[in-house]
Amino acid sequence: MPAIAVDAMGGEHGPEAVVQGVAAVSRQTDIDCVLVGDEARLQPLLEATAYNPERIAILHASEAIGLQEEPRAAVRYKRNKASLFVCLREVAQGRCAAAVSAGNPGAAIAAALRELTLLPGVGKAALASVYPRAAEGPEQDTLALALDVGATVRCNADELVRFAVMGSTYARVISRVAEPRVALLNMGRDPLQGDETLTAAHRRLRDLPGINFVGNIEGHELTSGRADVVVCEGLLGNIVLKLLESVANMAVDLTSSAAQRTWRWRAGMAIMASGADRLRALADYASYGGAPILGFEQVFIKAHARSQAPAIANTVKVAAKAARDGLIPALRDALAPLADE
Repeated sequence: MPAIAVDAMGGEHGPEAVVQGVAAVSRQTDIDCVLVGDEARLQPLLEATAYNPERIAILHASEAIGLQEEPRAAVRYKRNKASLFVCLREVAQGRCAAAVSAGNPGAAIAAALRELTLLPGVGKAALASVYPRAAEGPEQDTLALALDVGATVRCNADELVRFAVMGSTYARVISRVAEPRVALLNMGRDPLQGDETLTAAHRRLRDLPGINFVGNIEGHELTSGRADVVVCEGLLGNIVLKLLESVANMAVDLTSSAAQRTWRWRAGMAIMASGADRLRALADYASYGGAPILGFEQVFIKAHARSQAPAIANTVKVAAKAARDGLIPALRDALAPLADE
């Protein structure tokens, strides 16, 4: 398998965390990686950590896109030399099997639309994200997939249907869920609730072969095990994702601050130490690794911007798994019946 192209300059902790994550992958697996970025900065970082030199190459890119940069300006002025664009071109031109970046999310979507090719029948790409939920049994994954969480603002019913097909296929290929339960985020379970777009999307998903559609899902059900894949337009998905992150962080902060006030709380926290650790782990979105930007002929996995080395390593492994296990051919097959609509 060709190497995984990694945007070494992206993310809040890049390039240090990215180099350390890729170095760990080189020691633990047979995955080859290309670190894309400023070679003068990357080589010393690489030499300062243990790595397998047979598994890592460096591709120089003289510019980087900051997390706070305006995506359209980055596309306009840095397209030729920025590490994110160089990284995606390695995949688009077939030299690498997949791309990974923890960089600016808006720029990542804009760069993908510039450099990658949409799958037949796909008009809009979707940014996916995993989030923690209460599994209904030991066989159910503790992470669910939501899309779109920011690549679009508004969508029509056809686009939501394609998001559902892509999310279901990703859960089946990558998470090994045989029949992923797919739900449409809405204000109620009634199929007629919501606007014309949501009612039309519900009707189409209900009748679509090959999709295990469980109907509408409400906000308070997101963290239950009712759905493995939740579909929504990007504006709503982005708000929901950030709300979930903030609530999880608030729960951790309240628990920690309360434990500092009285000995009773400290004693209680000592008893519940394992539960508190689990809560912190669930609230740490940056540790999950990446989630895909779906809809392209190429694999592109976006890591959380706050990713540290372990999350970068996990994201690279997800990208390699997607390439090895045939995610793109599976998406192409699943979307084929919709290509002419």
